[in-house]
Amino acid sequence: MATVYVATDLRLERRVALKVMHGHLSDDTVFQSRFIQEARSAARLADPNVVNVFDQGQDGEMAYLVMEYLPGITMRELLREQKRLSIPQTVTIMDAVLSGLAAAHRAGIVHRDVKPENVLLAEDGRIKIGDFGLARATSANTATGQMLLGTIAYLAPELVTRGTADARSDIYALGIMLYEMLVGEQPYKGEQPMQIAYQHATDSVPRPSARNPGIPEQFDELVMWATERNPDDRPVDARAMLDRLREIEKELGVYPHVVRAPSPGVIAVDDGVDSGELTKVMPGTFTAPTVTEQVDNATRLRLRSRRRARAGGWLVALVLVLAALAGGVGWWFGSGPGSLVGVPELAGRTLAQATAELAAEGLTAAPAQDYSRDVPTDLVIRTDPGAGARVDKNSAVTVVVSLGPASHEIPALAGQSLDGATASLTSIYIAASGDPSQVFANAARNTVVSATITPPGGGAAVDCSKGCTALEGSTVAFEISLGPVPDVSGQTVDSARSALKAVGLDATTSAVYDNKVAEGRVIRIADRDGGGPFRPGDTVTLVVSKGPQPIAVPDVTGKTVAQAMEQLRQAGFEPGTALPEIVWGIFTVSSTSPAAGTMQLPGTKITVRSTG
Repeated sequence: MATVYVATDLRLERRVALKVMHGHLSDDTVFQSRFIQEARSAARLADPNVVNVFDQGQDGEMAYLVMEYLPGITMRELLREQKRLSIPQTVTIMDAVLSGLAAAHRAGIVHRDVKPENVLLAEDGRIKIGDFGLARATSANTATGQMLLGTIAYLAPELVTRGTADARSDIYALGIMLYEMLVGEQPYKGEQPMQIAYQHATDSVPRPSARNPGIPEQFDELVMWATERNPDDRPVDARAMLDRLREIEKELGVYPHVVRAPSPGVIAVDDGVDSGELTKVMPGTFTAPTVTEQVDNATRLRLRSRRRARAGGWLVALVLVLAALAGGVGWWFGSGPGSLVGVPELAGRTLAQATAELAAEGLTAAPAQDYSRDVPTDLVIRTDPGAGARVDKNSAVTVVVSLGPASHEIPALAGQSLDGATASLTSIYIAASGDPSQVFANAARNTVVSATITPPGGGAAVDCSKGCTALEGSTVAFEISLGPVPDVSGQTVDSARSALKAVGLDATTSAVYDNKVAEGRVIRIADRDGGGPFRPGDTVTLVVSKGPQPIAVPDVTGKTVAQAMEQLRQAGFEPGTALPEIVWGIFTVSSTSPAAGTMQLPGTKITVRSTG
C-alpha cells in the first residue's frame, strides 16, 4: 500500500526511511486509517527490537510515515541465500523477534503479519521487527469484510475459520516462521492460496526434525507448541514463548549474539561466555557491507569528478570485457546448458503420452489430479507452468490429470419447490434437461413430485426423488404438481365437465346405482387407466349415480301378516295392511301390491292382503 524511500531529515541531519502511501489509495478511508494505524501502533512501542516511527503526516493527499532507516537485508533474503539457518542463527533472530513482539503484546497490540519479510537484519547486527501496517488493538480483533488480513502461509487457523486474531495468532505465525528457519521451507504448499489456508485449518504442522534430523528435540516441541490449531493450547503471548526459548538456550548452551560495539565490517556479538573479548565476528550469520559515512553534496561532487577523470582509461577495457561477457551469456542462455525450453501443449493427452513428450524436451512430469466436467477421465487437463511457458531444462512440470466430474450427495428433491430444487442443482452444475412435466397431485402447485437424473454422456437415469448421488454435468428431468384434480363429487355432470375443462381435462361418464347419491349427480372420478396421476389433456371418467338400485318384492304368500310385514321391512320396503295389528298373527297373506317378484325401488309402499 506504500512506497518506501531513503530520505534525509534536513533538520536533524540523519537518514530516514520515508514511507509514502500510494496516490490511488488516498481516497480510500480504510487504507488511510490503516496507514495511520501503523504509525500509532509502532510509535507506542519503545523497544530496541521494533523499528522506530519518528513522525507521521500528510502533504495534500499524500500521507507519509517517517521511520528509522536500517541498511541491511530482510530475513527472507537471508533464507533465500542460505536455504535454512543454523541453530545459533535461529536462536539469535528468534530471541530478538520475540523480544520486540513481547513489547507489542504487552502494549495490547497484535501485529497480524509476522513473516520473514518483516524481520529486518541491519548491517550493524541489529535485528528488528517492522511493518505494523496490519496491527490492531487486542480489543478489536475481528477481521472485517470478506478478506483475511495477513500472509496466507503464516495465517492462524482461527483467522481462516472464524476471522478473529489475538496475540496467539502472532505466536502461530512465529511457529511457522521458526519451522521455515530450521527446515528451509514452509510446512504447507498448494497451487491455490485457499488450499494452504485449508491445511492450516485442518492439519497439524509436522515436526521440523522429520525434514532436518539435526534439529534438537526442544525446537521440535517449541514449534509444535506454537502451532497448535487450538489457540488455547499455544503460548498466551510472545513473552511466554520467549521464556521457553531462553530455557532452551540454557539447556543447549546456545545463546543469542547480542550487539555491543560494532565497528566497520565487523558485527559485534556476545556469545554468552565471559572470555574477556569485547567483540567478535558472528559465526554462521549473515555478512554485511561496511557502513559508509555521510558526506555533504559538495564532497560528493568532488569525488564524482575525480572518478570520471580516472574512468576514461578503463572505459575501453570495460567495453571489451562486457562484450565478451555478453557473448558468453548469449551463448549460455541461447544454445548452451542454460537455455530455456518451452512447455508443450499437453491438454487431452494421457499421462504416459504427456510424460514422453516432456522427456523429449528434457523435462520431467509431476502427476497431479483434479476433477473436470469437460475433460474425460485419465486425460490431461492442464500443466503448471502452462503450455508455452519457458523453463530450465530438467525442471519438473506438474501434469494435472482429470478424475472426471466430481460427484455430490443430493438430498430428496420431492417436496421441494421447483425454483429451490433447480437452484441447488445448478450450484453443482446439474441442469434441467427441458421444461418440467406437469401432473395433478396432492401437493402445492410447482412442487417437485419426482426427479430423474441422467449421467453426463448418457446412461441409465436414476430416480432422485428421495435423494441420490450424481455427477457434475448431469441433467435432471422434473415432474411438478399442478395441484389436486378438482373435487366434483355431488355436482351435476355439466357442472363437473366445466370444472375439469378449466384445468385442461376432458370428461366421459359411467353410470352406477348408488343409494346415497341422487340420480344424475357425480359420485367420484374413476382411477386413471394404467395408474399414476392425471396429466393435462387426459380424459377423466366421471362415475354418475343412477339413484338407488331396484330390488325384487319378496313372495310372502301363505305367511302370517306379521311375518310378511317384517320380511318386507327388512327388504327395504314400507309394508302396510288394512288389518289391525292385533290379528296379524292369525291371518295369512294371500297377495301383495305391487305383486311378488316385481322390481321396485327401496322404500316403495307394499300393500299386504290377507285371508282369515
